[in-house]
Amino acid sequence: MDMSAMAQGGRIRARRAARGSVVEGAARAGLAARGVIYLLVGALALQIAFGDKGEQADRGGALAELSQKPFGAVLLWALGIGLVGMALWRLSEMLFGSVGQDGRSARKRLLATARFAFYVFVAYSVLSFAANRGRSGSGSSDRQSQDATARALEMPAGQWLVGAAGLAIVAAGGWIGVRAVLRKYHDKLRLGQMSPRTRRLVDVTGVAGGAARGLVFAVAGVFAVRAAVDYEPDRAKGLDDTLRSFADTPLGPWLLVCVAAGLVLFGVFSFAMARWRRV
Repeated sequence: MDMSAMAQGGRIRARRAARGSVVEGAARAGLAARGVIYLLVGALALQIAFGDKGEQADRGGALAELSQKPFGAVLLWALGIGLVGMALWRLSEMLFGSVGQDGRSARKRLLATARFAFYVFVAYSVLSFAANRGRSGSGSSDRQSQDATARALEMPAGQWLVGAAGLAIVAAGGWIGVRAVLRKYHDKLRLGQMSPRTRRLVDVTGVAGGAARGLVFAVAGVFAVRAAVDYEPDRAKGLDDTLRSFADTPLGPWLLVCVAAGLVLFGVFSFAMARWRRV
């Protein structure tokens, strides 16, 4: 009986620690780091839309741009450490659950696990870039996507795996966009701490930014499905080529301008989340 009570008490203390000031600070640092990346990617995409085709509108391009700024090395390391904080926050959600009534449900823990794995990869890539000062051999997101698709297609049932992954990305993009338009993020924000004007501004960035982010995910998923159907890895596109594809539509560069501006707004929204999100 005593042992059971001690174990229960230990779990409660661990849960409190996971939601304590250290993890909260890590979460807010991670959200701010995400905001920096989206701001830079959106800005690079805007440059492409207005004729600067030499830019690379993805995470690698954003890091290269940041490395050229004063104190670029310090900024890169700070960004990487912030993303490590994001990964630690998602790990705590995976182990102990997140805020909200269903925060400890299996679905929420599974989402937290996927996000933890994703941010571990992103943090590692940023810290590797910082350590090598841009001489990392990871290549562009487009090359990485095509190489991964080629390896997957060579596996047994590879076409089905790539196709299923592409459909999952399309579904994720739709889920992200719909939740943004429905303002589901309100459930996670401390709305009472915002003035009415601030809340309106946050809604502009959250809806427009989330919709643009979801659209980019969905289109990237469509390209993955095409690569599977045609058995052509080069049809898969990373973030850079996905964004450039918007300029090839009948609307010309203006659709890319809208999407790029949306990504900039999502970066601003990430800063708002870093300030007002319940962790």
